[in-house]
This record gives sequence, C-alpha cells and structure tokens, in this order.
Amino acid sequence: MKKLAAITLALMTALCGFPAAAAFGESASPNNIYESDFSQDTDGWYPRSGDGAAQLAQNAGFITITGRSDTWNSPGRDFELIAGESYKIEFEIRQDELESAEFILSSAYTVASSESYTNIMSGSVGSGVWKKMSGIYIAPAADKYTLYIETKGNASLSYSIRSFSVIKNSPTYSYDIPSLRELYASAFDFGTAVTQNEAVNKKRMDFFASQFSIMTPGNELKPDSVLDVSASKRLVTSTGDEKSVAVHFTAAAPLLDYCKENGIKVHGHVLVWHSQTPDAFFRAGYDNKADFVDRDTMLARLESYIKQIMEYMDANYPGLIVSWDVVNEAIDDNGGALRQSNWTKVVGDDFIERAFEYARKYAPEGTLLVYNDYNTPIEPKLTGICALLDRLVAEGNIDCYGFQAHLGESTPTPSKMRAAMEKIAAKGLKLRISELDITISKDNEVFFKTQAYRYKSMMELFLEYKDIIEAVQVWGVCDDLSWRASQFPLLFDKYCQPKPAFNALVELAQSLAE
Repeated sequence: MKKLAAITLALMTALCGFPAAAAFGESASPNNIYESDFSQDTDGWYPRSGDGAAQLAQNAGFITITGRSDTWNSPGRDFELIAGESYKIEFEIRQDELESAEFILSSAYTVASSESYTNIMSGSVGSGVWKKMSGIYIAPAADKYTLYIETKGNASLSYSIRSFSVIKNSPTYSYDIPSLRELYASAFDFGTAVTQNEAVNKKRMDFFASQFSIMTPGNELKPDSVLDVSASKRLVTSTGDEKSVAVHFTAAAPLLDYCKENGIKVHGHVLVWHSQTPDAFFRAGYDNKADFVDRDTMLARLESYIKQIMEYMDANYPGLIVSWDVVNEAIDDNGGALRQSNWTKVVGDDFIERAFEYARKYAPEGTLLVYNDYNTPIEPKLTGICALLDRLVAEGNIDCYGFQAHLGESTPTPSKMRAAMEKIAAKGLKLRISELDITISKDNEVFFKTQAYRYKSMMELFLEYKDIIEAVQVWGVCDDLSWRASQFPLLFDKYCQPKPAFNALVELAQSLAE
C-alpha cells in the first residue's frame, strides 16, 4: 500500500507525458501524465465559445478566460485518453468577482462525430483565493476527449486556472487473494455494480470477474440510457401513433457482452423509476414542451417499452439476466406513502402494479421480478413498503424484494435489518441485498476496523437467511469510483487493493467452512 502511494506521488510530481510546448500526443511515460504550470503559453488550451467572444490569456503561471456569454464557455483542452482507464484530474481555480461561484469539471467526448458530455465533479470557490479541486474520470469509449471547466450559472464570470494535471491511475489487480464469489457460492451469488466506462476495460473486468458471480449495470439499463427519445419522436411523427416507443442498448452492451462471454450472471436495473427517466417519455410527441399524454397512451408506451427490452435481451443475451428491478424507490421517505412523480401524475397510483404485470407477461420464464428500495428498516417507510408489497403479492407478479443497504457506521442496526427482513420474508418473497455499501468518516485504521466489523456483522445476518437470499451485491468495487467516494464505502481502496472489510468477509466465510 505504501509503495503504491509512493509511486503515485512520484508520478504526480514528475513532469512527463504531455509536457508544455511539446507536440500533443508525445508521451515520455506509459502513465500518460499531463501537467502544465502555464509558465510559457496556454499549452494547447483554448476558449470554448460558440460566438467566438470568449478570450483566453496566459499570465504568470495561470490562464484566464474572459468575455464569456454562456455557462459552457470555458477553457478547454483536447487529451488522448484510453477507454476504460481511470484518471485523476487536479487543478487550482480562482475567481475575483463574486462572493462564491460554482464550477464544474466536465468532459466532452466524441463518438462517430456525435459529441456527448459528462460532469466529472463540481465545487464552490470563494472570491480572491486559489482553490484546489480534483476528480476521478473513467474515459468512455470515444474518438476524441476534451476536458473543460465551466460554471453553474454566472455565464459572464471571468476566472483563472493553474497547475492542471491528468494522472493515469494504474491499479495493480490482485489475483492471488481469496475470491468472494467462490467463498460464498454455497450461500448466494456475490456481486457488484459496474458502469459502462469500467466495462470497456478488460483488465479491470477480469479482476471483477475473479471476485463476483453477478453484476448489475450501474446506470446503463435505466430509462434515460435505454429510451431513445429522438427515435421515438421520429416514430410518432412518421406514423402518427403516440404509443410508439424506440429503445437502444448501446450503453449496456459492453457489460452485457463481457458477462455473456465469461459466464457472469446479470441483474437488470431498472425498468421503471421516477428518477433518470426523460420527461419527454410522458409527453405528446416526446416533446418536453408538449402536454402530458393520457393514461391509456402512457400505459401503452410502458408496455411497449418493457416488451421491447425483454424481447431484445432474450434474443441477444438469452438466460443472461436472471432478475430485474421492475420498479425502484416508489415509497416516500417520510410518510411512507407513494412517492409523487410523473408516473403517478400521468398513469395513477397503480403504475407499479401495471409495470409488474407487463414484466411478468414478457419476461423469460424463471426471471425473478423485484421491487427495490432504500432505508427499508426505517419507519414509517417500512410500513409503506409492506403495504405496496401486499398489493403486488396479491396480483402474483412479484418474486423478490431488494434491500439497497446503503449503510452508515452504526445505523441501521443488525436488529432493525433483521426485523425488516423477517417482515418482508413473511410475505413469501425472496430477498436480494442489492446495493450494499458502508460509509465511514475517515480513511484511517480506526475507521477501517469499524467498517470491517459492520460488513462482517451484516454478512453474518445475511447468511442466516441464505435460503431465501438470491444475491448480495456491493454497489461498486473500488472506493474512488463509488457514488459515495468521499466516505470510502467499498471493499477495495482507490488502488483496488483489498481493505480490512474485504479481509473480514474472507475470514468469516473461511471460519464457517472449517
């Protein structure tokens, strides 16, 4: 661990890779480090500005953008990145005009002449001070990459950046450690969540496959990735049929292909959700400015959407997806009532029952249909979840409940988890621990021990229910790529090295096998 940290520190301070004033693409190191102190020129940075009004100037060790008229007008630079590789991006930023301003480090990436965008990290910067910012970026499969720093609001704000560096993270994957998938194979599948950008890196995926027997696309089967809004709009225009739906699976393909080729099961996440679902899905002509469609039209769209997904997967990946989160997070956090959303507004409160009805109608035989939610042990949410499950059980279209299990250092307690599991299992449903992670306050030995104890205690509980638990899945693999990265929640650290929590799960399984 110390050796890896020392190597990383040395790489961060080395001036190699893409040196200032060198021809872009020349690399003095396989680690592809870029670093510029802007001491000579703008080092390939340029102003991103549609009207050409924005200007970029080099000063004594920094560059400044002025003349902006839109939030995306920004200093940007093209980089040669490797698809699937993880990069740490660091820089300092300053603004002198506002008490506080919000900045976003973003990426524009081009695939077949089509440019897409993603936000890497964001943060606020006070007036008159240099603030250091950093983020982790996994490069997607693309033909061109541009990194830039834009603003959230404040379209005319001038600002400066300095000490910009891009450092390729090069984790050493360990194959000589025990395998969680093998240790827990007699109890349940042990799995993880994987994003598209991770899935295009075979070395990373081979390591994941050595530890996990089931994987879930983190975002790539959510409605905003699957629903093709532009194609759906064209279908409505050409046919006049408002019930038309078009889907695509480009984002999910890398993970699905890898799992198919390597014998890894897949859990589908998610068919219906109030979040990450395009508003246009609910509107006439798939136009965000149009009125909502009526209930019957929306139900027809929902059925077509689910039908196409199930038929595509069965034709292209037969038997690969063993279970589906049909509906996700439909119960309100506070009162335990149904969460209000476009689904309730357009379809009504029974959209959940209808989604499970359509999923049962079109899913291949044997596919488990799951309702998935978080904060399950907490009242009054648990009561609301149980009331919903009773309705679904009555219709006969649900098989399983998914406990998301995003846990803290001490809450919820194992006894509260047990009580919730008992209450739901009594309804005749199977269980999944679907999105397990356990946050801690600091990345030091004391908190790592606390985290390890929590993971072990929870796994002991899950093993008591192994006869009805289908899978236990952590929500990610390495800390730096977690959605809760600042709280170090996973089994492997930012270098993909096993943490005490991993060791605790290994020791537990080994002790039970003796």
